[in-house]
Amino acid sequence: MVTTIGGPRVLLRQLRETMAEPLASQARLDKIVGLIAENMRADVCSFYVLRDDGALELFATKGLKAESVHMTTLRLGEGLVGLIASEAEPLSLDDAPSHPGFAYRPETGEDKYNSFLGVPVLRAGQTLGVLVVQNAERRHYGEDETEAMLTTATILAEMVATSDFDNLIKPGSDIDLRRPRMFNGVSFTDGIALGTVVLHDPRVVVVNFIAEDTDAEKLRLDNALASMRVSIDAMLDHGDMQPSSDHREILETYRMFANDRGWVNRLTEAIENGLSAEAAVERVQNDTRARMLRQTDPYIRDRLHDLDDLANRLLRVLTNTNQQGQRELPDNAILVARNMGPAELLEYDRKKLRGLVLEEGGSTAHVAIVARSLGLVAVGQADSIVSMCETGDDIIIDGSAGQVHLRPTPDVEQTYIDKVRISAKRRAHYAALKDKPSVTKDGVDITLLHNSGLVADLPMLDDTGAAGVGLFRTELQFMIASKLPRLQEQVDLYAEAMEIAGDRPIVFRLLDIGGDKVVPYLRSMAEENPAMGYRSIRLGLDRPGLLRTQVRALLLAARGRQLKILVPMVTETFEFRQTKLVVFKEMERLRRAGEPVPSRLELGAMVEVPSLLFELDQIMPEADFVSIGSNDLVQFLTAADRANPRVSKNYDPIGLPRLRAIRLVVDAARRHNKPVTMCGELAGRPMEALALMAIGMTRLSMGPASIGPIKEMVLNLDLKPIQDSVAAALTVGADGVAIRELLTEWVEKQNLPMG
Repeated sequence: MVTTIGGPRVLLRQLRETMAEPLASQARLDKIVGLIAENMRADVCSFYVLRDDGALELFATKGLKAESVHMTTLRLGEGLVGLIASEAEPLSLDDAPSHPGFAYRPETGEDKYNSFLGVPVLRAGQTLGVLVVQNAERRHYGEDETEAMLTTATILAEMVATSDFDNLIKPGSDIDLRRPRMFNGVSFTDGIALGTVVLHDPRVVVVNFIAEDTDAEKLRLDNALASMRVSIDAMLDHGDMQPSSDHREILETYRMFANDRGWVNRLTEAIENGLSAEAAVERVQNDTRARMLRQTDPYIRDRLHDLDDLANRLLRVLTNTNQQGQRELPDNAILVARNMGPAELLEYDRKKLRGLVLEEGGSTAHVAIVARSLGLVAVGQADSIVSMCETGDDIIIDGSAGQVHLRPTPDVEQTYIDKVRISAKRRAHYAALKDKPSVTKDGVDITLLHNSGLVADLPMLDDTGAAGVGLFRTELQFMIASKLPRLQEQVDLYAEAMEIAGDRPIVFRLLDIGGDKVVPYLRSMAEENPAMGYRSIRLGLDRPGLLRTQVRALLLAARGRQLKILVPMVTETFEFRQTKLVVFKEMERLRRAGEPVPSRLELGAMVEVPSLLFELDQIMPEADFVSIGSNDLVQFLTAADRANPRVSKNYDPIGLPRLRAIRLVVDAARRHNKPVTMCGELAGRPMEALALMAIGMTRLSMGPASIGPIKEMVLNLDLKPIQDSVAAALTVGADGVAIRELLTEWVEKQNLPMG
């Protein structure tokens, strides 16, 4: 094996000096390939860059014909260079022309070169180009030389990603790293948002790539690894970490990777080749990401997220940077994240935030519900978008189609600008309907209400003409706050909400936290299945001080007006009676203190736990009204986690079994002459709302943006024949017609507008 002159560390120092010289971009690149050829004792060194049209263009060479630069191109998968780019793997050959993938380009004059070593140039696991060395004599490039080339490619990747490189690109084209991309995801909310990317968890920017002292860098790596392992062990040993929780499994995976000798050895080897500790982490993770992205096994691809997170943790330790919390947002910010909780979303400046894109999450997850409450356009399950975008990239979210356009072309951008204009006209059309009574053509009065949780939402009551607020989520105030809101803070919020609502009714749901609604200052044990755990009214009854304070705040805020309180997640009638006792005791306490009490108090029960379906005749006499929380009810009925897209999409929420369950509540409410309202996400979707009206539901509470489309459908609807048709379908067994298909036929027959 022919050895290199000075090894990779000498080359990296030379590259750093070259990068600092006042050279034009092409001259700098030409000098770099010359230095690599000299260091590798190669006759040829060439650098190919992957363009946005899928072609690999020769950008610089030492040894091939100079006139072939910017003229020679290969397609992905074409020739040895195209093969390396498509597979993101190094390739070493001592007789390149005999390889079946060899593609000769006569303008380069490379026919006389036999030995070949090519490595991919990677950034965030994406192929940016290919770096090649060649020799006329037959020789074998060993592992050390391959490693040296990969190390050099790490530096080249950063150069390609900088703006200094732009003037080498032909007009009308760009590098593949910045090409437009489109992601098909799952719609969380309708609407269109144009803006710029803000990464929720921004990647650590590596500034120093080249090691001054490799021994010192290895010591820094060892110390950072030790610190990270200690922090992971501390989290695992924490008293509230349950043995079989998902969180524990993730941390166990982190610990396994953090102690993997193969991973640590690769990091150490990269440092020995001249990279800083931070650059070594980025280099190794680039290689790992590139390989794992090309795997079809979903388990392996899932582990990629774990490795990404672990690498980012290690980079933060090395650079002594903490994960950023709330940041200053640009106008029209589009937040992009792998996943996030509702409390994290609420930390951002809502005046500047236009949309949300997640790699994970389901349309009924609480973060999606909060996004709707904030009026954000949101899409989930946009696979791998975090690694493919940078803060500041242009982005468009098409909520209706569940699509995300990253770095859109001018044509695509103009198309969506036109759609926004059309959408504005549609909103004006809906606004013209706001004062019309919501009554079907055959005279059925349908009450349309808002779901809300922020005082900022409530002025939209005037814009939509809604009859009131069917669900005010009081927990959002708790999730935004850094500490438990005091009594007066709660009183002020509820009083302001009532003032804005005016004469229109507003239903306050008691605190519903737990599950994925994390409140950091209320510590609780980790749970294997938090959606069915210590949450909602269970938590309130177990912590009576918390419940009493909120009830007292609501009673004081009413200031003699009417007050409606909704008790969430009632599992059996006994829980509702216990909650009523707390409310009545607080009422009596205020009377004795001479404080004004509500002129009329109504207490409602939320039906979202299936066991309550078998106590409807017991709960109805106790409650003044009932509301249905379809999100939880459907997930519990189907045993399908609503935040898990693999199972949540398998069951139609208006399928026969679910619709029969909801009809049980409607029929019981009718027998007991109690109002019943649908407060879940079903109420805001036209086809699902039609199904609810078909089984007798006449009170629907939804996001403000859904009021217009639902009202337009109601005004054009002849309901009675659809009710008869659905009633007949529900009496048939499992082989009966699908409700969605049946309703689709009626929509076409009556020519109903469906938003």
